[in-house]
Amino acid sequence: MKVKTHYRKVFKSDHLGVADLEEFLEEGKSLVFTIAKVKQEIGATVAGRKGNFNIAYFVEKIKPLVLNSTNSKRVKNFCKNSPFVEDWNNVKIELYIDKGVKMKGDIVGGVRIKTKQPTTGEKPKTGISPKRFLAALESIKAGTYTAEKLRAQFILSDEQEAKINE
Repeated sequence: MKVKTHYRKVFKSDHLGVADLEEFLEEGKSLVFTIAKVKQEIGATVAGRKGNFNIAYFVEKIKPLVLNSTNSKRVKNFCKNSPFVEDWNNVKIELYIDKGVKMKGDIVGGVRIKTKQPTTGEKPKTGISPKRFLAALESIKAGTYTAEKLRAQFILSDEQEAKINE
């Protein structure tokens, strides 16, 4: 059997991006992470462009995240409004995909930090694995589970929402 190549493979970069979050969601992984530290990197290369960037490194074993202006302001708000990146250590954040992010006039989507900081005891919503989604869909059809409960527990893709509505 021939091994197939996923289209996202070419979108992989050294920094956390939409393709990475889509993969986490498909695998049912949480999008809550802890920033270990933020470094200002002068002359760094991001998306093929050299520049100065605030880059968040995480406690979890994931790629670093380039903090754009919007995400920097959100982290700052979680840190008693301190504008100093040295104060942004050990901060819990939850990421999501903002499908409306534009770059050079095109809607490309982007990684955003949620405005509400996750609490320690709160279990964050994650994506649902395809296998688990199919089982939930069968339960919904059988009347032993509801779409509302599924939506309350998981972040669903547009395709999964369409299947529920069929």
